[in-house]
Amino acid sequence: MAEQRKLAAILVADVVGFSRLAGADEDRTLARLRALRSDLIDPTMSVHNGRIVKRTGDGVLVEFRSVVDAVRCAIELQNSMQDRNAGVPPDRRIEFRIGVHLGDVVEEGDGDLMGDGVNIAARLEGIATPGAICLSEDAYRQVKTRLDLSVRDLGPVRLKNIADAINVYSLQVATSVPSEARTEPVAAAAGTSGKSAIAVLPFANMTGDPEQDYFIDGMVEDIITALARFPDVAVVARNSTFVYKGQAVDIRKVATVLGVRYVLEGSARKSGNRIRITGQLIEATSGTHLWADRYDGDLDDAFDLQDRIVASIVGAVQPTLLNAEIKRVQQKPDGSLNAHDLYLLAQPHALSLHPDENLKAISYLDRAIELQPDYAPALAFAAWCRVQRVRRPTWVPAGPDDIGAATALARRALSAGPDDAVSMAVAGFSLVTLKVDYTTGLDAVRHAVDLNPASSFVVFMAGSAMIWCEDFERGLPLLKQSVAFGPKEPGYYLCLNLIAAAELLRGRPEEALEAAQRAATLNPGSESSYWVLAAALAQVGRLPDARAALAKFLEVAPGATAAGLREALPIRSPDSLEKVIDSLREAGLPD
Repeated sequence: MAEQRKLAAILVADVVGFSRLAGADEDRTLARLRALRSDLIDPTMSVHNGRIVKRTGDGVLVEFRSVVDAVRCAIELQNSMQDRNAGVPPDRRIEFRIGVHLGDVVEEGDGDLMGDGVNIAARLEGIATPGAICLSEDAYRQVKTRLDLSVRDLGPVRLKNIADAINVYSLQVATSVPSEARTEPVAAAAGTSGKSAIAVLPFANMTGDPEQDYFIDGMVEDIITALARFPDVAVVARNSTFVYKGQAVDIRKVATVLGVRYVLEGSARKSGNRIRITGQLIEATSGTHLWADRYDGDLDDAFDLQDRIVASIVGAVQPTLLNAEIKRVQQKPDGSLNAHDLYLLAQPHALSLHPDENLKAISYLDRAIELQPDYAPALAFAAWCRVQRVRRPTWVPAGPDDIGAATALARRALSAGPDDAVSMAVAGFSLVTLKVDYTTGLDAVRHAVDLNPASSFVVFMAGSAMIWCEDFERGLPLLKQSVAFGPKEPGYYLCLNLIAAAELLRGRPEEALEAAQRAATLNPGSESSYWVLAAALAQVGRLPDARAALAKFLEVAPGATAAGLREALPIRSPDSLEKVIDSLREAGLPD
C-alpha cells in the first residue's frame, strides 16, 4: 500500500526514569513493564479504539480515531497507574508521561506513522511531568466541551525541532490538583498538592572540557534522585529538565512550563585537577534567591567528590524548601488550609521544644488529622509532640491519657506511611521514647534510614532511638553524620547531647564530658546536657564539678528527682538506667 497523508489523533507515552529503574534491577523492571503491557496498556488501548503503531523500548506510539478516545485512554492509564503505585516506594514506581496531539501524519505502507503530527505528540510527552498528560491546543479544542477536564494552560511553548511555538495544556489525573495551584503563575508541580515542587536544571559545564559532562550530569541526576526521596518534595523528572541542557533559560518561563515553584540551577568550573561547583535555589515567581553556595574539590576520586557535593546540596536545599513553604502557607487564609498546610504550620512550633509552642503544634496537627485521618506526617508529629509532654521533666505534667494517645498516633503513622521516611523515623522514635515498644520503634527508624539516608532529620531521629536502645554500632555513626552538617543545623546541640549520652552508656565518661560540655555551651537552657555532664563527672570521680553541673541541671529542671528522671529517660537497659541514676544521686540528685 502506498503512503497516505491524513489527520490523526496521536498518543505518545513513555516511562519516567526507565534507565534508572533498569539500572537498579533490569530483570525485574522489564518483567513489570511486560506485565503492564499485557494486563493494562494493550487492553486499554483496544477498549478505546487505539492502534499501537510502534513500541520504542519503554514507550509506545498509538493512533486513535478521535482525540476524545485518546484522552479517555490516557486518563484511564494514568489513574490505573496511580492505583498500582500505591504503597510502592517512589524510587521503584513505574510512572508514565503522555502527550496527545491532533495533526497531519503520513502513514507508510507498513502502517508506520511519520510527520509533524507524530513529532509534536512526542515532544509534548517529553515536557509532561510524571502522571500527567500534555495536550496541544488542537487536541484540547476537540475535548474541552466533551470531557470534564481540569487543565492548566501552559501558554505558548517552543518544542524542540518544531518551528512554531504551540499552546500546551497540562492535564493531571494521577493526583489531585488544588484550585490554588491552577491559578498561580507558577503552579505546584503538576498536581503535587501540598508538595514543594522543584525542577533541577542541568548544571552548566563551564570547565572548557566536554568530558566533564559525565561528572556534572551524573551529579545533577543524583541530586534529583536524593530530593525525590523526601515525601514533601515533588521533583520534575530528569527527562523533562535535561531538554534545557546547554540553553540560556528564563527561569520564570521554565518554571511555568514544568509546573514548579522552585528551580535549582548551577555551574561547574575547573582549574587543573580542581573543580568548583556552584548552586543556587530560586523562587521562580519573584526571582528571589533562597540559597546559594559553592563547593570545591579534587577530581582524583570523582565519585567520592560527587557524593559529598550531592549530600551537601541536598542537605541545604531541602530545609530551605521546607522553610520557604512554611512562610508561604503562613500567608494563606485559615479557611483554605489543607492537612499538609496545617502540618507545615506546626513544624516551627513542634521543633522549638518549648511547652507553650508544643501546644500550638498539637493544635495544628490535630486539625490536620481531622481533615485527613490517614495523613502519616501529621500523625507522627502529633505523637512526638505528646511524647515531649510525657518525657520532659520541666514541662507541665502529662495527662493520664497522653501516653496511650501518643502510642496510638505513632502506630497509626507507621501503618499510614510505610514509605515515608520522616513519618517512620518520628513514629519509631516516639515508640522508643515512650518505652512501650522498643522493637517496633527500632525497626521503624532503621527502615526510615534505608528509605532516606540523605535526610539529616531522619538520620538524627533514627540515631537517637538507636542510642537509647544501646545500638551504638549503628546509632553513633548516624549522629556523627548529623553533626557533620554543622552548627547551623537546628538539632546540632541535640546531636551532641545524644553523642554524650551514648558515650556515657557505653562506659566512656571522659568522651561523654567533651560532647556534653560543647552542647551545654551551645544551649545553656537545655537540661539534657547537664544531667549527662553531672553523671559523667561523677563517674570520673570529680564530685565537686559533678555537684556544680547538677546544680545547673536543677536550675533549668526545678523539682527534678531520681524517680522522675528514671521514668523520663528512655534507656532500654534497666542496668544502664540505674547506673546513670546512681551517678546523679551521687552528685546530689534528690530521690
